Amino acid sequence: MDDTDKAIIGILKLDGRATYSDIGKRVGLSEGAVRKRIRALVDSGAIRRFTVKVGLTEGAEAIALLSVDPSLPTSEVSKALKKFSNVETVYEITGQYDIAVIISGLNITEVDECLEKIRRLAGVANTNTMIILRSW
Repeated sequence: MDDTDKAIIGILKLDGRATYSDIGKRVGLSEGAVRKRIRALVDSGAIRRFTVKVGLTEGAEAIALLSVDPSLPTSEVSKALKKFSNVETVYEITGQYDIAVIISGLNITEVDECLEKIRRLAGVANTNTMIILRSW
């Protein structure tokens, strides 16, 4: 990944709807060259998905810290978590907890329902949840 790829990713992070031609103008490439670079970034895994992030005024978000039962590999629990529709991101972390999960929903009830499913997931031993009040 070179500086141009990093610039393209930066533009997409700020505006996922930016057109290939708009990105090309900003990084000094043709529309076709941008299209090829984005395809290569997706194919390599540098870009894993394109998504819509709902603003907190329109939805709800939470961070859940999870302890994993030592009898199960943390990676298996992480893979299962990624299948939940309201789970935005799964991080395997160090420290008191094993996994941090970002959950989003259209409302607090939807986030709570996802948390209940997570708590019942095999391998999840303990959770600590924080509702996000505001993001910048």
